[in-house]
Amino acid sequence: MKPSTTWRGYLFHDFAAVKGSVDRQTPGVSPLKLSGFDFVRITPEQFRRHLPSACKWGLEQERFILERGIPLIRPQRFDAKRVGVLHPERIRLRCVEQIPMPVQPLLRAAAQVMQLNTPRTPALALRYGIYIRSEYWGQRWPVVHELAHVAQFERLGTIWAFMECFLYQCLVVGYPSAPMEQEAIVLAQRICGPAPVWGMADNPDLAVSTAKLPMKSSKPRKLNR
Repeated sequence: MKPSTTWRGYLFHDFAAVKGSVDRQTPGVSPLKLSGFDFVRITPEQFRRHLPSACKWGLEQERFILERGIPLIRPQRFDAKRVGVLHPERIRLRCVEQIPMPVQPLLRAAAQVMQLNTPRTPALALRYGIYIRSEYWGQRWPVVHELAHVAQFERLGTIWAFMECFLYQCLVVGYPSAPMEQEAIVLAQRICGPAPVWGMADNPDLAVSTAKLPMKSSKPRKLNR
């Protein structure tokens, strides 16, 4: 699988700038180390070596969600069109108690940086499959935010291109400041209003109650994978 060439428009640093960018991050915050894997000081060679397994995990999770998830309802399809999704009919939502943690070093370290299994990340998009944590099931803001990521997947063309671009941005400037993450935040705020208190925006003063959408009932189930 060859990465799409369109992803380069998202990148704004060379790998040589990674160390300088990391050193300018929040003082007193130590770089993440997970089983000897240092996410913020990963080398270009390590990044490229672990990227295929990260993409494989993403494809496996998308397949799982597409097989067991539910389609968007009409208001959600409308929101998907507003954020630029070309094929909202392909999207499925899966309610889970916890978003699955990958075992691959690159993704697992990134997931810990992103606080994947904390309330700060209530949902996760993997192309057309979206995990929604059970406590946020039925809330509009996290769905719209992830729909914006789906639109990014479509523009970039492949999971490989998305993973390469998004993880690289998290590596250079950090997850909250990554341009692709900021784009999703801005689009969700434009449609739903300021981010809820648990949300992904940096300013907690912007927090408001989240609007709810009627959704099909679904009992959260733990994943066996």
